[in-house]
Amino acid sequence: MATKPKVLITRRWPEAVEAKLKETYDVTLNESDVPMTVDEIRQALNDYDAVCPTVSDKVDAAALAVEAPRAKILASYGVGYSHIDTEAAKKAGLVVTNTPEVLSGCTADLAITLMLMAARRAGEGEREVRAGKWTGWRPTHMIGTKVSGGVFGVLGFGRIGREAAKRAHFGFGMKVIYFDAYPVKPELAAETGAEARDSIEAVLAEADVVSLHMPGGKENYHLISTERLKLMKPTAILVNTARGEVVDGVALAAALEAGTIAGAGLDVFEGEPKIVPELLATEKAVLLPHLGSATLATREAMGWRVMDNLEAFFKGETPKDRVA
Repeated sequence: MATKPKVLITRRWPEAVEAKLKETYDVTLNESDVPMTVDEIRQALNDYDAVCPTVSDKVDAAALAVEAPRAKILASYGVGYSHIDTEAAKKAGLVVTNTPEVLSGCTADLAITLMLMAARRAGEGEREVRAGKWTGWRPTHMIGTKVSGGVFGVLGFGRIGREAAKRAHFGFGMKVIYFDAYPVKPELAAETGAEARDSIEAVLAEADVVSLHMPGGKENYHLISTERLKLMKPTAILVNTARGEVVDGVALAAALEAGTIAGAGLDVFEGEPKIVPELLATEKAVLLPHLGSATLATREAMGWRVMDNLEAFFKGETPKDRVA
């Protein structure tokens, strides 16, 4: 019998996926379920045929500084891959794959959740109730922002951005506007009657809700800055389910406290799980622990997608989801 490829899974995955991996490969699980260090990643590249990282694993140039690694594929669990230095991976002879498509719906659901929570001050309200501070209904209590019928601005009109737009448009009667660095097929924009704008700034100035759906990494680092926040309406809501580094957290907290914008809903943070103290301190931000894809169906689907990529690779084929 041929020897099964050795595969390392860097975090715990859904039980059904782990069971299938054990049947298929000589698999090692990270039983402690904590992020691996750079040294541990580097060692894994020498010890395994495939390493399957997640967004919580920093696979940078230092981790990839391995001469002639045994591993030839980084089959990442997640759609974003800014945690992997793809250029360094290519130099090391590693194929990189991700898991697109399968998490778009659930991440879009969470973007809408954050929109509603921030607009209607739901987190703030629940904290008041749980703390025993609620004194009863009154006409001026915890006034929020109406989003129905407003303008939903999408920055990054890819799969997740379009799914969020569908929910905003068909669920809440919102007009959709967007900016994307790449051309969008007219038929995809037409699904929600979405109107293109020629710049990020144009979307920020017009939208009642701005939802972020662009990749992370150096090219979009602190895309949402003090200057750009000042372009938004004072009644506007900012939602981020993309990558934490896209938003300058300190600048956002300052804008919220100054009343530059009304609220924010964030599922991702620069340097997570650490969060800048200014964001933790403001009542005007809804903060969730990176739950975008966190449903069992989606997390399993992500695992199956990784397995599809591994299967193709070990057959000598090009994996469907190769990104480098």
